[in-house]
Amino acid sequence: MYALVFLEHGTRRLRITGVTAHPTRDRAVQQARNLTAGLGIRIETLPFLLRDRDGKYGEAFDAVFEAEEMEIVKSAPQAPRMNAHCERIIGSIRREALDHVLIMNEAHARHVFAAYERHYNEHRPHQARNQRPPDAHKQPAAAHALSTGKVLRTRILGGLINEYKYAA
Repeated sequence: MYALVFLEHGTRRLRITGVTAHPTRDRAVQQARNLTAGLGIRIETLPFLLRDRDGKYGEAFDAVFEAEEMEIVKSAPQAPRMNAHCERIIGSIRREALDHVLIMNEAHARHVFAAYERHYNEHRPHQARNQRPPDAHKQPAAAHALSTGKVLRTRILGGLINEYKYAA
């Protein structure tokens, strides 16, 4: 299975746009179109797209982003550090989810990736954002009386990932 992953550098917002067993140029172009349409006016804040040199990203793929006035930057051959943030998220997806789940088919892979993407964007803290998740706009309120507050746990992917919050 292959997944197409986009990561916004400033916010660390993750987008997993497609999962397939047979990636093609046409599919990559369609996923790029879906992403740009889904971003709406937010795409204006993204000045460039840094991508690797995989053959599945052709001129049509680049044209989708160039139409949105984004500069296309290709990483140097065999230089994974040039796109370190994206390499890091791919490693996190593997360590936190895929190493512990046996993917049965494309539908199951889409479910796993969607659950992980939601967790990553809404709950997973990021050091570069002062321990805030990508979708959080302000620092969460501090709990003052920890011994009296009840903690609620939400299980993600059958308990593979857990999210915690204080009960109201």
